[in-house]
Amino acid sequence: MKLTEKFIRSLPKVLLHDHLDGGLRPQTLIELAKDIGYDKLPTVDPGELSEWFQRGAKRGSLPLYLEGFTHTIAIMQTEEALERVAYEMMEDMRDDGVVYVETRFAPVFHTERGLHWEEVVAAVLRGLERGKKDFDVEYGLIICAMRSMDMQHSRDMAELAVDFRERGVVGFDLAGEEGGYPPKKHVEAFHYIQRANFNITIHAGEGFGKESIWQAIQWCGAHRIGHATRLIEDMKLADGDPTEVVSMGYLAQYVLDKRIPLEICLTSNVDTGAVKSIEEHPFGIYFRYKFRVTLNTDDRLMSNTALTKELKLAHDEFKLSLHDIEKLTINAMKSAFIPYKQRIDLIYNVIKPGYQKARASLNKKTSKG
Repeated sequence: MKLTEKFIRSLPKVLLHDHLDGGLRPQTLIELAKDIGYDKLPTVDPGELSEWFQRGAKRGSLPLYLEGFTHTIAIMQTEEALERVAYEMMEDMRDDGVVYVETRFAPVFHTERGLHWEEVVAAVLRGLERGKKDFDVEYGLIICAMRSMDMQHSRDMAELAVDFRERGVVGFDLAGEEGGYPPKKHVEAFHYIQRANFNITIHAGEGFGKESIWQAIQWCGAHRIGHATRLIEDMKLADGDPTEVVSMGYLAQYVLDKRIPLEICLTSNVDTGAVKSIEEHPFGIYFRYKFRVTLNTDDRLMSNTALTKELKLAHDEFKLSLHDIEKLTINAMKSAFIPYKQRIDLIYNVIKPGYQKARASLNKKTSKG
């Protein structure tokens, strides 16, 4: 049965890969820029500004895609701005039917006006916590280190993440351009996180090959992989049927066997050139062969997307059923970086009842039809 966007929006959803500085509302950008006297926005018309970001993102290159962050980061330099952006993100999640979100950002980029890293993280957490109370959305915050920076930077960010683990930070990430910046360069930071029994996700296999994924897992101990688009390079596909896997290499088999979650971002991967089109995205193969895949937004402003849109894309292109969407949602909740008891509570008291209600609604419509 064809599911509408409105119906998918009503479903309880879980989002694990969303960048705080990639999901601002255009109107908020304009207002915050005015507040601090930032005059470099290409336009102060919300609609035009949104289109400008989307045009910039769709140039088939990760470095070019990342250029838009110059503006979003520039206005996120005060505690008030950081708190507002985080709070509004939670409202946007509620409006999209998301019941649990993990948002991520790099504190190092938000100190141009004198804030310390601790003040930056505390401001974001205040916004998230207010949003949780007002919009009934659960959250976790992930601290990103940047792979283009040095080892001391990543170690500092790892320590910052662990320092805030009792206040809402749930994990540590390595982000930024992949080419020339291998994950193993930051292995000391990941060893620190491992010794602290904390959570690791790493951007890998988006702008660089399967070697990046291998390093993320085997050198850095990643519990989840962001994107993993290039994992398909470790699979031999059948001649004449690019959807059938003939054999898997040791890396792909390891990821499958160990149930390592893959944070898939369909629209963003097309925008950055990681894949040529939605139709050619390996998500369909990963899902068919039972990898633990999740669907995500990456950067909602740049890619003009939301989790509802990503699920609708997958429903239309890969013929996902309501049952499949529920499976993806439970995959994501199982893979979240919050304690087991909280994950189980959300699965059995929020997600499963929500899908049961949705099935009943569909059955009612079918019987009437």
